Amino acid sequence: MAHSPRLLVVDDEPDLRALYELTLLKIGYQVDAAGDLAEARQCLAQQRYDLLITDMRLPDGLGMDLVRELQQTQRAEKSIVVTAYGSADNAVEALKAGAFDYLTKPVDLAQFRAAVANALHEPSPPAAAPNPATARPTPHGAPDDARAQAPARAALACIVGPSAPMQTVRERVQRVARSMAPVLVQGESGTGKELVARALHACSHRADGPFVAVNCGAIPETLIEAEFFGVRKGAYTGATADRPGYFQAASGGTLFLDEIGDLPLAMQAKLLRAIQERQVRALGSPQEEPTDVRIVSATHHDLARAVRDGRFRQDLYYRLNVIELRIPPLRERREDLPELAHTILQRVAERNGEPQAPHLSADALLLLTAYPFPGNVRELENILERAMALHPGPTLGVEAIHLPNLEPEPPAFAHSGFNHDTPALPDDSPTRDQLEQLLQRNRWNQSRTARQMGWTLAKLRYWMQRLGLE
Repeated sequence: MAHSPRLLVVDDEPDLRALYELTLLKIGYQVDAAGDLAEARQCLAQQRYDLLITDMRLPDGLGMDLVRELQQTQRAEKSIVVTAYGSADNAVEALKAGAFDYLTKPVDLAQFRAAVANALHEPSPPAAAPNPATARPTPHGAPDDARAQAPARAALACIVGPSAPMQTVRERVQRVARSMAPVLVQGESGTGKELVARALHACSHRADGPFVAVNCGAIPETLIEAEFFGVRKGAYTGATADRPGYFQAASGGTLFLDEIGDLPLAMQAKLLRAIQERQVRALGSPQEEPTDVRIVSATHHDLARAVRDGRFRQDLYYRLNVIELRIPPLRERREDLPELAHTILQRVAERNGEPQAPHLSADALLLLTAYPFPGNVRELENILERAMALHPGPTLGVEAIHLPNLEPEPPAFAHSGFNHDTPALPDDSPTRDQLEQLLQRNRWNQSRTARQMGWTLAKLRYWMQRLGLE
């Protein structure tokens, strides 16, 4: 016989408490009730629950205290906090304290039932992203769990890299995926912010729902409201049928707002209202409709600075940045390059229908390690795909890796003082003494040395590493 979830409802208003109890009993849940913190703590001491639903303000304290106590004692109960209308600060504080979700008064019973269902049907996240080469078969007797966890494992495996920063990212993804708290993913262009957003979705209780990705900087300002909230037939000339917006399309799932820093100010205010009230009004509609989405946003901008400059609303930033995930640039995790390169070469080979992916020579990998990758993982993928296209074969050597010269071209007069006694170096195989002599003449200024040789800075660093000059 299936386990009937047991819930604890804490509210000091008898009528509201009775309404919550009746609503939950009709669905088939077991319900206990408490009128204050003391009574709630007594219930928690005697019984384990699947979910705690608590009002924020109680006669003897804050419901937030119960949420924190559950977290501190590592109890399994999830929690939903009910806040007064317009108490956005309290809602944000509740999510940061570990609440699964929040509701605002007056509580809409449809949203109440949806929030409870979301909390109770959350699958257990995987403990870690497994290495596909060492993954063990699922134990007999748990096929349903395996099927539920497979998408999460696959999504986490896409966040490649054994470095400590990337291990932290994967662990944090699994931890924060378990709530409804909005997540802001920050990182430079090309670091893989959408991969992280997809992993958050796959590890959450919403994994079976849609994942809708929106590039906020790519929508014309005149169309942005219709794209986000939908359109009703006849709302304007050409609106010949009802059309759902992004919020409706993502119902029951995750709405990923990429490049949120590019959103126009006027739309920022409307988005804030939609997030706070969990309702949207389609263009041409006389009434609002409830929404059920989890918001994940991303940006390569410094949003805190944008707030100071007046380009981004502080209240929206506060709502979106409940949980922050920073994705480090590739130059801060160079130890991930071998695994990243291998993964990319495998993916490109599969996409091109090639039976086997090439591998990088040690020298080619060393050359890549010396390059700063301003375009991050996306640039690495472009470099490797180009190498595979122009140099087919089982091995990609140094000659296959073409890196852009990031150093500015020196002015014409820069060579007027050039010492013509500078030794000419072979382009492909300088000796240690030759390279060291030239570096010494330039007082070990690597940029100047690279310009004189006609090399990229990455190529110079590659040879310095290879010849033991660092």
